[in-house]
Order: sequence, then C-alpha cells, then structure tokens
Amino acid sequence: MEYIYAALILHNAGKDVTEEAVGAILTAAGIESDENRVKALIAALDGVDIEDAISRAAVAPAAAAAAPAAVAAEAAPAEEEAEEEEEADEEGGMAGLGALFG
Repeated sequence: MEYIYAALILHNAGKDVTEEAVGAILTAAGIESDENRVKALIAALDGVDIEDAISRAAVAPAAAAAAPAAVAAEAAPAEEEAEEEEEADEEGGMAGLGALFG
C-alpha cells in the first residue's frame, strides 16, 4: 500500500509519478523500496487517469456497504427463529428431566 500512497502523494502535489520520485518518497518515509515493485506500479499507472480512479473508488465503498446491510437485515429474522428454537428445545429438555425424578 505504501507504494500506492507514494504515488498518490506525488499526484496530489502535482508532481510526475516516476520511479525516482516514488523511491524518494519511500526512502524519506524510512521504507526500503523494491525496484521491481516500483517499476510495476509505474507500469500499472501508465495511461490511468488518477483523478477518475479516485472518484470511482470513493463511490464504490458506499455501494459495497449497502449490500452487507441488506444481507444483515435479512439474516436477523433467521437468527431470531434459531434462538426461539433453542429456547423451545431447552424447555422440552427440562420437562424430560423432570419426568425422570417423579
């Protein structure tokens, strides 16, 4: 992640995202950078509109958060039914034990 953060810092500062610049930021942060990972990052960012990617990423978590909330709402009744069944089983078990002792 620190490699991506370095690229975002450069982009936010209006600087060119280059291998040397990413390496310099990582070094300044006290992180030993891997040349191959830096090269792979720069190659992956070639032709990418970072502003567009950021705006799309900002929308994605909101949509992703809505889906689990809907699933959780559907799961709640099932959990309540399971708890009711456990209580009924417990009560039935107690009645059976009572029959053993008179």
